[in-house]
Amino acid sequence: MQNIARLRADTPGCEGRVFLDSAGSSLPPRIVVDTAIAHLNREAEVGGYRAANERLDDLHAVKTAIGELINADAATIALSDSASRAWSDFFYSVPLGPDDRILISGSDYASNAIAALQRARHAGATVEPIPSDSSGQIDLDALDAMVDERVKLVSLVHVPSNGGLVNPVAEAARIAHRVGALVLLDACQSAGQLPLDIAELDVDALSTTGRKWLRGPRGTGFLYVRPELAATLEPQRLDLHSAEWTGPDTYRLVDGAERFEFWECNVAARLGLGAAVRYLLELGPNQVYQAIAERAEYLRKTLSEIGGVTVRDRGTQHAGIVSFTVDGHEPVDIRDRLASANITVTVSHRGSTLLDMRARDLNSVVRASPHCFVSFEELERFIGAVALLAS
Repeated sequence: MQNIARLRADTPGCEGRVFLDSAGSSLPPRIVVDTAIAHLNREAEVGGYRAANERLDDLHAVKTAIGELINADAATIALSDSASRAWSDFFYSVPLGPDDRILISGSDYASNAIAALQRARHAGATVEPIPSDSSGQIDLDALDAMVDERVKLVSLVHVPSNGGLVNPVAEAARIAHRVGALVLLDACQSAGQLPLDIAELDVDALSTTGRKWLRGPRGTGFLYVRPELAATLEPQRLDLHSAEWTGPDTYRLVDGAERFEFWECNVAARLGLGAAVRYLLELGPNQVYQAIAERAEYLRKTLSEIGGVTVRDRGTQHAGIVSFTVDGHEPVDIRDRLASANITVTVSHRGSTLLDMRARDLNSVVRASPHCFVSFEELERFIGAVALLAS
């Protein structure tokens, strides 16, 4: 891993606090902030149109960098303003009719489930959760028994919002594809902390945000769409960027994933996202992933040794999110009391991952998510604070 002093110097926001919320909205490195602010200043000098035109090559390079990170061509990437927007733009373009079936993960995120329920209601389709196995991951045998030719789309979550398990995406995708179903992967909590190789995952579409583990600005995200599939889909909303007005009553969709983009966007934020992805590539993604995994595993082990603390993570493969509860304390209270000591964690509530939390009879959990810039001394400070609260 890169020198921790260099990482911390690149991340001014980490000084004076223990920051453990990269699963929520991480601290961006200095280059991301400088890139976004520089473009805003340029807009103030010459106006947004000219400033954007000066950066057309750089905007395309954002997609090139993302493509390098996930092993995809730049033409398969659409930039978006959030993971939810990217996910929804693809999901609402998939044709659905009466009696069609949508399968969702047992740990699916609320935004995805709500969209699925809305579309099913309007189309006469059904939404069915894929059972979890004893470890909490997607039950592949149950999925195999569920799929048939009526299943049109399978929504998979790579890493749930409320805990550190990693779902077996490639195996689930193979099962779904056997019956011709499309696979949409929510990689919101995995991009930037786990390897994402489109060829290995074999999904039809992937959505993620820029503000979490990638450490980009808020208001950014991207969508990957399998190239041969993109040519067959028409997004629910179009503009003069995603389509061309060819006659008084005709239009033509642009090629590739760009048909999922709108012309108006936050150029500064997108340039910041590109800077974040390039920063990760320069550090070496695998080294960053390993550093995150080491910190999360250390927290998982040490928290489990504190009396009155229960680690709530499930699964056989773990990611950078560590969820836990403390006997006699509401998670919100733990979060707020840690915040008073300049330790930042967050809370995952039942409504975000309703099916999983109901199945485990949990209303909320504390969520700690350390990035590579967090030192082990800071982790010790956090552990000590939790132990004090637990006692």
